[in-house]
Amino acid sequence: MASHATEVITGGIVLAGAVGFFMYASQIAGFSGAGSSDVYSASFRSAEGISIGTDVRLAGVKVGTVTDMVLNPTTFRADASFSVQSDIPLPEDTAVIVASEGLLGGSFVELLPGGSPFNLEPGAEIEDTQSSISVVNLLMKFVSGGDEE
Repeated sequence: MASHATEVITGGIVLAGAVGFFMYASQIAGFSGAGSSDVYSASFRSAEGISIGTDVRLAGVKVGTVTDMVLNPTTFRADASFSVQSDIPLPEDTAVIVASEGLLGGSFVELLPGGSPFNLEPGAEIEDTQSSISVVNLLMKFVSGGDEE
C-alpha cells in the first residue's frame, strides 16, 4: 500500500511540474491570452529578418507580434500587419523600425511614438517606416573604403 501512495505522489509532482512548464512556456511565447490587441499595418522597403511571430517592442518591452507579412506586387514592398496591446495608444506620428538585437542577434519591430496629441485608430497604416539594415552590406562598405559603390 505504501508503494501505491508513493507512485501517486510522484505522479502528482510530475503532473504539477508539467503544468508549470506549459504555463511558463505560454507566457514566454506570448500566448497568455491576457488583454486584447489592436492591429496596425506598415509597408517596408526591406523586411529582412522579421517574419510572422516576430516581437513588436516599445522602449524595449514586448507589446505585440507581427501577425502577417506579404509582398505587395504593385509597390514591391513588404506589407506587414502587427498587433499591439489595446491599452497602449499610438500617436499619429509613430514610426516603425526593423531593428536588430545586436551584431549576431535577431531582428524585431520597434515602435517609436511621436509627439502628436492625436492617436492612430486601430487598423490604421503607419506611414513612417525604416527598413532593416544589412550588416553584410555595411561590412562590405567598410572593407572597400566606404564611399565607393
